[in-house]
Amino acid sequence: MTTVQPAAESTTHIELHLWSDLVCPYSWVAKRRVEAAIAAFERPHDVMLRLRSFELDPDVPVGGAVPVREHLSMRYGGGDAGTGRLMNAKASEEAQADDLVFDWDRAVRANTFDAHRLCALAGEMGGPALRSAAVERFHWAHFGEGLAIDDHEVLQRLAAECGMDERRVAAVLASDDYSEQVRADEREAGSMGVTATPFLLANGYAALSGVRPVDDYLALLRGVATQSV
Repeated sequence: MTTVQPAAESTTHIELHLWSDLVCPYSWVAKRRVEAAIAAFERPHDVMLRLRSFELDPDVPVGGAVPVREHLSMRYGGGDAGTGRLMNAKASEEAQADDLVFDWDRAVRANTFDAHRLCALAGEMGGPALRSAAVERFHWAHFGEGLAIDDHEVLQRLAAECGMDERRVAAVLASDDYSEQVRADEREAGSMGVTATPFLLANGYAALSGVRPVDDYLALLRGVATQSV
């Protein structure tokens, strides 16, 4: 009679921290690719992905409905309209393989601080899964629907769609709750010299900056797993 041995219990634990901004197209692409790498990893249940906050441009004024293309042209191209179009086209090309479509004709500039505060709230209310859902919803609202994700009415509705308690969301938006959590994320990133997103840190020592292919993230996971055995 053949005796079936129970599978060996894993001793490897990998904690990933992904810093991103909600109006950064490469951050959204990186999130999807990191998740794909985790799914392809031999022990996906040993991996914990924690999403962290980062503002690429914290001085962006709230409101104004300024098109992203115009904002990028002013910030990086001295007003040259071609700069914004080129940057948007590059991001769209990068995202094609990930089935992400950016509607640059509708996307508007937004200050992301309050949206990041709600992401921190989501993490407290429902853990990494709810935070991930909030990040996805805010990304899609910005890039796919042309919504101003610094408008409190918009944020209230989007958070409710994610399953977040509406009264708690309203209370947070009316206060400065979770501001320190966002600032702490940004301080930690700054202490490592991070100035742009996305930025991925594994187990506190292995890092990848910028958006990478899925295979690069998978290689990082396997390398860290080998070191952790």
